[in-house]
Amino acid sequence: MSHRNARTTVFARRLMVERHLAGWPQARIAEQLGVSRPTVAKWIGRYRAEGWAGLEDRSSRPHTIANRTAPAVEAQILTLRADIRRGAVYLAGELGLAASTVGRVLARHHVPHLASIDPITGAEVRRRHSGIRYERPHPGDLLHIDVKKLGRVPDGGGWRLHGRCEEVRGRGIGYDYLHVAVDDRSRVAYIEALPDERDLTCAGFLHRAITWFRDQGVRVLRILTDNAKVYRIGGNWRAVCVALGLRRRFTKPGCPWTNGKAERLNRTLLTEFAYAQPWLSNTDRLAALDSWVHDYNTRRAHSALGGRPPITRLAA
Repeated sequence: MSHRNARTTVFARRLMVERHLAGWPQARIAEQLGVSRPTVAKWIGRYRAEGWAGLEDRSSRPHTIANRTAPAVEAQILTLRADIRRGAVYLAGELGLAASTVGRVLARHHVPHLASIDPITGAEVRRRHSGIRYERPHPGDLLHIDVKKLGRVPDGGGWRLHGRCEEVRGRGIGYDYLHVAVDDRSRVAYIEALPDERDLTCAGFLHRAITWFRDQGVRVLRILTDNAKVYRIGGNWRAVCVALGLRRRFTKPGCPWTNGKAERLNRTLLTEFAYAQPWLSNTDRLAALDSWVHDYNTRRAHSALGGRPPITRLAA
């Protein structure tokens, strides 16, 4: 591979060959480019053997490694890691190996970091190389649903506008409940601000969300929620799920990352919408919600989608 001060870049190598083909002596080519005659001869020979492709940079990685860990030992490392899901130091102690050896084997086989997997099931939560979370293969395969409780803004603005004091604290004015539905594959979101999170309210939101996704050309097959009572035993909620043919899934207790796409959207809601500016009233903030959601779906670049907005993946 070339370094930053290399004389024989790909351009210089092509120049050597072009001048040689034009009839220049190798000694003169070497003098003009400030390299040795053997260097010129080497690249001309590479061109004769492989053509222009032979002038490209090659990896400096050796073809063989004399002291590479034996395949049987690598298999032991991978098997033990899959069974107990522990780090390189612990595995090395169990197998009588150096921790650096175990670490190289895990890296060579692209084993995800412990921080990137579910510690209970071992399923990969975040792909280490691409930075993309696990996702279903098709839009509508899974819809993450959650509720974010948000304190209302007092008339005239709250403490973010006037500073912390008792007069603008907004005590007792209640909360808005942001009901969120986000598609697992595309991250397209549907959000409503509702007065509570009771059974009938949640069931109505679910029906409207499924209808909205259907209008976008997405047929929702499954929904994923936490273990709140309304989702577990709510009669109206269950009736809507049965009527729409939705298969219900629930997060494992104590594992909020299972519903991570909804949780991440909630955080984005707070930082980029709810607390992104001081609001003069709660009415002003609610009026801006639909516009923000539209921009989130159609314009906002998403890091997990390669810098594209979510709407571009609905057809994927």
